[in-house]
Amino acid sequence: MTMLPEAEWRRRTGLRRIVNALGADMVKVVGGAVRDTLLGYPATDIDLATPLLPADVTRRLEAADIKIIPTGIAHGTVTAIASGDHHEITTLRRDVETDGRRATIAFADDWRDDAARRDFTINALYAHPLTGEVEDWFGGIADLSAGCVRFIGDAATRIAEDHLRILRFYRFVARFGRGDLDADSHAAVIAARQSLKSLSRERIADELLKILALPDPRAIVGQMAHDGIFAVMLPELDGAFATTLDRLLGNEDAAGEQGTALRRLSALLPADAAIAEQVSSRLRLSKKQRTHLAALAARRGDIARPARQLAHAVGIEAARDIHLLAGDVASSGAAVQSLGGWNVPMLPLKGGDIVARGVAAGPDVARLLKAVEAAWVSEDFPDASRVAELVDQKIGCESERRQ
Repeated sequence: MTMLPEAEWRRRTGLRRIVNALGADMVKVVGGAVRDTLLGYPATDIDLATPLLPADVTRRLEAADIKIIPTGIAHGTVTAIASGDHHEITTLRRDVETDGRRATIAFADDWRDDAARRDFTINALYAHPLTGEVEDWFGGIADLSAGCVRFIGDAATRIAEDHLRILRFYRFVARFGRGDLDADSHAAVIAARQSLKSLSRERIADELLKILALPDPRAIVGQMAHDGIFAVMLPELDGAFATTLDRLLGNEDAAGEQGTALRRLSALLPADAAIAEQVSSRLRLSKKQRTHLAALAARRGDIARPARQLAHAVGIEAARDIHLLAGDVASSGAAVQSLGGWNVPMLPLKGGDIVARGVAAGPDVARLLKAVEAAWVSEDFPDASRVAELVDQKIGCESERRQ
């Protein structure tokens, strides 16, 4: 018998209130919280499962003065808020019909049936909320100890139920895998890779960005490229991606910068703004993400410019990322340091200030503003007194030119 080790979340008042309301034998902690606690990792989302129907769950919790949000009521999920803690509670389910993108489910009352519809053995672990006793029907505890990510039952069948499980396989291998990949699971994801085309772009993007946000995604990205996964979902993959990704992670580590998924996505792509726009559009990235990715692609050759000058043109975040992507350890570290705690200043000059110096309103004012701003940027953004000197110099030059 395997027991959950002690963990802070097990002692929370909100969880105890929910368990008391539903009945200790009518609810179990499920999935990632059990898996991560067994590994000694911090558990974030403490999800619960119950054979009680959603209406009964709602009735019991409301009677205990626990707030309910029907977050996924059609699929049997409600969110309970107790003593400030949020817990998703889902009625046990079994699949009636699946098409690789979504499932038609029926409520069930058998814990094993619910576990059987999950993806990997290490995610099908259920724990008693009070005693901590872990139930494991598919060898998940042994696989967790061995660092083996393995589909429950027939791998091809599990993938056919939800094609996103192809990408989840690689993400979970990167997080929990050790040694050789499970042969059956690995062969199944490769064989099914073309089915990724049937998934929504948003789901693809979400899972890809989760993979890239891992502490060090290099090995799994290389495996995915070797397996032909990117040929299906990211055909724009740059041939030199491994070199760029190596350089980026080395620079991130040396500069003490946490890796970001979007920066690493840029490392996978050629330094071509049009391609960045194409990928952003296909993955349905947000407008902010699209602008950022395009800037990283278009300006990757600008690392000869001082970081603050580049930041004036594209913003601090983009300038930092460009230097991390394309610089060496020394230059990228210096760029990150120069941008830290700094904000791009506003030019302390307006058109009216130039008009007040006797320049007629019109195109001459705009041209002078642009010339002063260029000089101000090149001098690393001096204060207003220096800007006033620059204005006088530019006006003087303009007068001499006309004489």
